[in-house]
Amino acid sequence: MNRSNQVPLLNRILIVLPVIALGLVGGTFAARYLELDSQNDSYDVESAAQVTTRNRTDDMIAAQQARLKRNPNDGQAYTNLAVAFLQKMRETGDPSYYTKADGLLHRALELNPNDFSAISALGSLALARHQFREALDWGERARALNPANAHNYGVIGDAQMELGLYAEAVQSFQTMVNRRPDLSSYARISYARELHGDLEGAIQAMRQAVEAGGPNAENTNWTRVQLGHLYFEQGQYAAAEKEYQAALNDFPDYPYALAGLGTLAAARRDYATAISYYTRVVNTLPLPQFVIALGDIYASAGQPDQAAQQYALVQVEEKLYAANGVDQDAEMALFNADHHRDLPEALQRARAAYARRPSITVADTLAWTLYQTGNYDEAQQMMMQALRLGTRNALMHYHAGMIAYQLGQREPAITFLDQALRLNPRFSLLYADHAQKLLSELRQGQ
Repeated sequence: MNRSNQVPLLNRILIVLPVIALGLVGGTFAARYLELDSQNDSYDVESAAQVTTRNRTDDMIAAQQARLKRNPNDGQAYTNLAVAFLQKMRETGDPSYYTKADGLLHRALELNPNDFSAISALGSLALARHQFREALDWGERARALNPANAHNYGVIGDAQMELGLYAEAVQSFQTMVNRRPDLSSYARISYARELHGDLEGAIQAMRQAVEAGGPNAENTNWTRVQLGHLYFEQGQYAAAEKEYQAALNDFPDYPYALAGLGTLAAARRDYATAISYYTRVVNTLPLPQFVIALGDIYASAGQPDQAAQQYALVQVEEKLYAANGVDQDAEMALFNADHHRDLPEALQRARAAYARRPSITVADTLAWTLYQTGNYDEAQQMMMQALRLGTRNALMHYHAGMIAYQLGQREPAITFLDQALRLNPRFSLLYADHAQKLLSELRQGQ
């Protein structure tokens, strides 16, 4: 894409902000852009280009380990190996690679405290661990060393998004796309538009990300899957399926594409097919959001014992993630609120998460946890924070509708529930049917 194509994209975001001043099975739309950092041009390009498939990641690890054996003071090799470990985490879901990468990057800084590659990679690592204030610090430190590097602005903008600094994040993304219009910057523009309620614009930008392509098939097809998710969130199931299938055709057995197809099958109540897809996913990449999704599908299919097994695995995984420095408070609070597990602790964790990470998605999590614990007035106050950007997300509107219903606000409840179902009639395995039933009852005056 040439530079001239970028101006309208950014203008659309910047026009929205002054005016305005999670919803897939087993996951939230906030997770989308936090996996963009495999394309960091601050790394050793020749070496990093080798990380294109699962097998080549292992080759990259072996090559950098051999390089360090020859020269234990090779700072770039430490960074390259850390980047390979981050890719390995992406492929396996094993968070211990975060700890390994952290040690390697700090070793690189011991050799050179101003090592831009290591500092930049530490920003990406902090994002992956949901340590957003630290990510912002690393990103700003990297920018001070190399202000021309586009990736810095992606890390900074990502952190600002999760810290609720939306105007600042948009400015960071604008700088990023102006400096380097590519898959990573287009995808971030898509996410910013999505949060501000411009779903059509989000699709346009994500399609440009797909067309721009990444340095390897995984990057490109990850973006294609995100495009499918955007279609799904608008109830455009055939379009979503087309994108998921295209990703799978281009990158066979790709877990994110399989999960997308599993989500569609579950939305169509084809639970056997959904279980088949998600079982393949979890066997390959047992990320918590996929394990939760499989549990929810089992529950919907009338298999509570199998669902309980998946939910128990989530608890085990949460401990493993915490041991490797990953902040899961918001995610676990939402899981427990959705599944009525240890609600007092869920509320405590949601409050703690919002104190550290005052984004609209965590505001939604806190609002829903307050709702589940009977704190309806405070839940509505927090829900107003969650919706302050004009986000058009079916699950968030369902939450708002349920809170209004419990407060006896019939008309707002009808409005929010209607908006949720108009956006995506099958927005949630847990809640879509209930939303339809309650909306019908409210309209009949029951």
